[in-house]
Amino acid sequence: MTGPEVLEVARDSIWTIVVVASPMLVIGLVVGVVISLIQALTQIQEQTLVFVPKILAIFVTLLLALPFMADALHGHMMRISSRIIGG
Repeated sequence: MTGPEVLEVARDSIWTIVVVASPMLVIGLVVGVVISLIQALTQIQEQTLVFVPKILAIFVTLLLALPFMADALHGHMMRISSRIIGG
């Protein structure tokens, strides 16, 4: 493989990681901000209050986004496999 091909594979891999991880990261961010806003409005300053809703939201998002994530990873593996087979 030449240098540009290696960079293209690395760029594609990084983009696939971003696409696969983004649904869970976005939901975790949104739930964290909402819980923090509720804490600020009610003046409840409990540090551990954020974790349970965030874990549950990320778990539900993982269950819902799993087919999309598997599809993205499968497509990436097919692109890598075709590069290996093609030489």
